[in-house]
Amino acid sequence: MIKVLSGVWALLLGIVLIMLGNGMHFTLIGLRGGLEGFSSTALAIVTSGYFIGFLSGAQITPQLIRRVGHVRVFAALGSFMSAGLIAFPLVTEPWAWTLLRLVIGFCMSGVYVTAESWLNDAATNETRGKVLSAYMIAQTVGIIGAQGLLTLGDAGTSALFIGASILVSISFAPILLSITPVPVVEVARPMPLRQLFSSAPLATIGIFLLGSVYATQTGMGPVFGSKVGMTATQISLFVAMLFAGALVLQYPIGWLSDQMDRRKLIFGSASVGALACAMGWFTGGSFGALLGAAFVAGGVTTPLYALFLAFTNDTLAVEDMPAASGGLVFTFGLGAIVGPLATGWAMQAVGPQAFWLTLGTGFLAIVVYALYRMSQRAAPSVDESDSYLNVLPTSTTIAVEAAGSWAVENAEAQREDDDQT
Repeated sequence: MIKVLSGVWALLLGIVLIMLGNGMHFTLIGLRGGLEGFSSTALAIVTSGYFIGFLSGAQITPQLIRRVGHVRVFAALGSFMSAGLIAFPLVTEPWAWTLLRLVIGFCMSGVYVTAESWLNDAATNETRGKVLSAYMIAQTVGIIGAQGLLTLGDAGTSALFIGASILVSISFAPILLSITPVPVVEVARPMPLRQLFSSAPLATIGIFLLGSVYATQTGMGPVFGSKVGMTATQISLFVAMLFAGALVLQYPIGWLSDQMDRRKLIFGSASVGALACAMGWFTGGSFGALLGAAFVAGGVTTPLYALFLAFTNDTLAVEDMPAASGGLVFTFGLGAIVGPLATGWAMQAVGPQAFWLTLGTGFLAIVVYALYRMSQRAAPSVDESDSYLNVLPTSTTIAVEAAGSWAVENAEAQREDDDQT
């Protein structure tokens, strides 16, 4: 593993620094928005702005890379992102924050596309799985670490926004000083949604619902904390638990997914998520219970994303997988736009506890649809299934396609080994 990481350590370090800055800004929106008296609906619109930008960036960045190259695109998007982070405390109006979030979402998506194409080019068929796993860990560690940094300053001042901007700015150094330009990134055209639904109905509907759940957790979690009167430290810990759960549960669920019908695991994981939301709803007065609910609900969300992708790989021909991956990433993005808006409206109408209500509804919808699909189609044979795809919901099509190719190759290699023994 050390030998594998020696060639990409600078890129991974840069990713950690970027995620520290981006993770700080996600939570800061809820903290500072609460201090400024923004309504839940206004903050929901601000949150959705990020995912609109992210979805747009994933579509446009490959074209920019083909035109001017990886290094220029990475440097330009990183600069705009850094400037956007500083601008938040300068104009504390919901409309301005929505525009800034849209820009930052666009830039962050472009940074991911560029970084993932560098990583994919640096990896070989033998090392791709380990490189992708290290990339996912770097992202998660950066987001969790960002919550700790938030306790070092006051959200009512500009200091934390400036700190986030500095982290993003210095993240360029280890990357740009050690990376050479790579071949132009090629991304398959996303499969049309109608064809995607026809080929993989459970994954299409499920990943849309999961996009809503994920965006609600990451974007509206800090808003919920602010509205129920948590301190800044408590909000940071609450958000950190969402991602800590993902870090802990990803690998056990991934191991199980290679041993059983993935639809049953999707059903079970979503059921656990719904129960966690019920715990958050009924025991909302206990901070310890809220942390437990966040750990479990966040812990099953990321593995569910990977499960949907892996199940799609199991049901499609190899040549259709890249296009399907693009379609699923796009569908997830649509759900991520809708989720915070629905949650903001519900929190405005019912109260802050509606955060858990909308999350739980999303999980329950996945449960019901997974149960329905299990009654409509036989499960693929476990022996013929591909390996679990260890990818995060923040990944772009570049990483998803690379993980899909690795999953097929790894599963075939394991089957050959089993046949020989």
